[in-house]
Amino acid sequence: MNRFRKFIFNGLLITAVSLLMRSVSVSFNVYLSNKIGAVAMGVFTLISTVYGFALTVATSGIGLAATRHIAEAVGEDANKGIPACKSLSVRGIVRKCVTYSLFFSLGSAVILYLFAPYIGTVLLGDERTVSSLKVLAISLPPVALSSVYNGYFTAVRRVYKNAIVQVLGQGIKIFACMGLIALLGSSDVESACLSVVIGGTVSELLSFAVQYIFYILEKSAEKDAEIDKKTSSSIWRRVLHTALPVAFSAYLRSGLVTIEHMLIPWGLERSGSSRDKSLAAYGTVHSMVFPLVLFPSALSGSFAGLLVPEVAESQASGNEARIGRIIHRVFHAVLTFAIGTAGIMMCFSYELANTVYPDAGAGRYILMIAPLIPVMYLDTSVDGILKGLGEQVYCMVVNIVDALLSVILVWILLPNMGITGYILTVYFTETVNATLSIARLLTVAKVKPRMGDWIVKPLLAVVIASAVARFIAAHLTGAIVGAWELTFYIVLTTAIYLILLVIMKGIVIKRKSNRP
Repeated sequence: MNRFRKFIFNGLLITAVSLLMRSVSVSFNVYLSNKIGAVAMGVFTLISTVYGFALTVATSGIGLAATRHIAEAVGEDANKGIPACKSLSVRGIVRKCVTYSLFFSLGSAVILYLFAPYIGTVLLGDERTVSSLKVLAISLPPVALSSVYNGYFTAVRRVYKNAIVQVLGQGIKIFACMGLIALLGSSDVESACLSVVIGGTVSELLSFAVQYIFYILEKSAEKDAEIDKKTSSSIWRRVLHTALPVAFSAYLRSGLVTIEHMLIPWGLERSGSSRDKSLAAYGTVHSMVFPLVLFPSALSGSFAGLLVPEVAESQASGNEARIGRIIHRVFHAVLTFAIGTAGIMMCFSYELANTVYPDAGAGRYILMIAPLIPVMYLDTSVDGILKGLGEQVYCMVVNIVDALLSVILVWILLPNMGITGYILTVYFTETVNATLSIARLLTVAKVKPRMGDWIVKPLLAVVIASAVARFIAAHLTGAIVGAWELTFYIVLTTAIYLILLVIMKGIVIKRKSNRP
């Protein structure tokens, strides 16, 4: 299997798994929102923001460092005629990454556990979060170690092992959470959140165990060897050079994001809502709307992680032409997909909300956020390419600016505009982040944008497709009621969109030549 086909195979595998995972996740969110209510979802989201910061400290950029440097080592060995993944440097990189992740994750776990009462009662202003934060501290070391082995399997192009672990982990999480909710009950917010947290922690522990077994089985056939001091020091320098800048930027950005999410309920209360209503609105947007809006990104985002080793290896071998081709393909594919997705979600926003989250009032939020989909989807892929090119420091600065702007705008807009102010904040910061990242990538890679193929044709096609679908619905069935009707019209709109793109040559179908 050549390199491109292997990349596509791995990407499609991750896409299939990601679609399955997100389908299950959205379904599970529907179950949770119906079972524990919007207020508990809001409290759980607050807990998750603090956990997100602790997890950032626990991993400290080690996932990217493992992926990038193992991919480079594999590429160097291949150029020297050494079989991939047989080198001492690969094993040495994994060991250093494990040591690094243990140091940071154990420290993060201890701090979160000890300071959980202060964080819950003082910073979050909600005692119901304390017990959940203590349980989550236990999951930090296995998650950090999993990121190392995840990076290893990504770098050596054996992502199917990561896929197996993800599916298994999600299944364990769902069954554990459902069992615990049945056991502990869901009427009490604290118990409901604790059930979800314990289920997630059990899942992370077992997922790491499976991933570690996969790694041991793969490496057991290889002869181990001692690493001399010079080689060991070199590996440490490479790992730290990549991981620490990412870590420090992630600390600052995650800290700012945590502050932002703490300010959201505060700002909503200042706008006139009660505490529970504020948490309910917060939970609706973050735990219901955003997962649904980002659900289709499984198709485009799955390739983003694979771009890091592909671009890093191409850069190590000096293949600039291949990097340029990758960028053109990524922009064309992601924007074609994302613009179509945005148009369809805008066209059927209320029907989607009524089908997936009945009585949650999510329709208007989906309609408001959907136009931002192309920006969010493309930004993920652009960041992957930039990190593969060694531009992680630039990504760090952009992400910090993004988070700082978010905090400032939430502080100013939410007390006066409520949840609409938060959505405006998301629009502004996502646009700034994507613009800066795209501009940097096009400059560094010396790629010229193709606005017609990337934006104009997909935009025109989706507007026409949505209008035709709505016209047909109005004259055929009237209001779109039920999941099957909604599915039919989404499929119809997608088909019209693709046909129009082919007609406009926004999608080129290559035919095999019959010439001898």
